Amino acid sequence: MFSPSVLKDKVILVTGGGTGIGRAMCEKFASLGASISILGRRPEVLEKAVDDMKNLGYNAFSVKCDVRSPVEISAAVDKIIDHFGRIDVLVNNAAGNFVSPTERLSAHAVDSVLNIVLHGTMYATIDIGKRWIERGQKGVVLNIVTTYAWTGSAFVVPSAAAKAGVLAVTRSLAVEWARYGIRHVAIAPGPFPTEATRKNLYPLEEMADMLKERVPLGRFGNMDEISNLAAFLVSDYASFINGEVITIDGGEWLKGAGQFSGLLALRKEHWDMIREMSRKKPENSSGKD
Repeated sequence: MFSPSVLKDKVILVTGGGTGIGRAMCEKFASLGASISILGRRPEVLEKAVDDMKNLGYNAFSVKCDVRSPVEISAAVDKIIDHFGRIDVLVNNAAGNFVSPTERLSAHAVDSVLNIVLHGTMYATIDIGKRWIERGQKGVVLNIVTTYAWTGSAFVVPSAAAKAGVLAVTRSLAVEWARYGIRHVAIAPGPFPTEATRKNLYPLEEMADMLKERVPLGRFGNMDEISNLAAFLVSDYASFINGEVITIDGGEWLKGAGQFSGLLALRKEHWDMIREMSRKKPENSSGKD
């Protein structure tokens, strides 16, 4: 699809790039010539992702960082610039989400999603954006949102609120920072199964089936599809795309607003089961992103 050097000489920072969609994007960017920096909270996950990419001949680097902390973000960005000399593209991908009836949510549960998704995106964007502006450097910010950022969705209300905020940031800064040569774009994915989404968003088999039935194309997305879109948007091919959100969901949101609204069919015992499943830590995991 692309020239193998379409992202050559670009340094791309991906938050939450050690697993799932984030890792798929990192590998795609690297295969097209980019140097990759990954931020995440689990050192063992970061180390494996970087080692795997280096084994493929790619240039990759990681820094342990909790995006909820502006101090940690600033320190991590310093390390990346020390290592690569600059950052050309920021991909705000780090996220937290889970399904739950809203009346069951604690304040901590709400904060955990808002702090990662909205605050983390703002902290990283402002930190790197300030540096670009001070140095007169052009840049690209790609934010990963969701279709229910504009429709809302039952059972994932903190995520819907946070992603709506990220979408507003994308469109607002697309205007404010365009004068500095900084583009802002976003991708709104539909269902792309990962280990985290299976555990937190559709842990029951019938939930996955229900979600798939909502997609007019009759299937979930695959990682090549979303990583190809991301590569295009951060490349110079998309240099006149600014402030746009591109939906990639097989037509799912057009069939009915709110990706998880179909979960109204679940009974109390289902939600009790889901809560217990979500509290179980996977093997060899610290329980952190």
